[in-house]
Amino acid sequence: MRLMHTSLPEFKLKMQGAVVKQSSNKEMKLRGIENLKSAKMQSLRTGRIEDAVEEIAADRKTQKVEVVIVPRIPETMHTAIVKGYDEDGNPTKAILEVINIIHPTEEVELEGYENIEDRRPAIGRH
Repeated sequence: MRLMHTSLPEFKLKMQGAVVKQSSNKEMKLRGIENLKSAKMQSLRTGRIEDAVEEIAADRKTQKVEVVIVPRIPETMHTAIVKGYDEDGNPTKAILEVINIIHPTEEVELEGYENIEDRRPAIGRH
């Protein structure tokens, strides 16, 4: 079986395209992945998000669509790579450390919304 993934630039284009498909006058904003330089997104989930964006954009009352990507599990573990370079730009030394980052959960983004559909599968079943 061949695994299929969507590149980060393609993901961004698909989200924009889903809004434009409904109306070229509607605004689209994508937040939460600004510091990613490259990434691969699950194609199936990309399609599902694209469908959700299109559904929200299809509502005549909606003038702006915002997609916010937040970690599903609020505490994530990351590696910090501290790198040193000499005056010529050559590597001198690197130190690896670890840091847990506690992210705000989706409740921060959902304030004021009464109509919320949770289409996420149970954790571990995606």
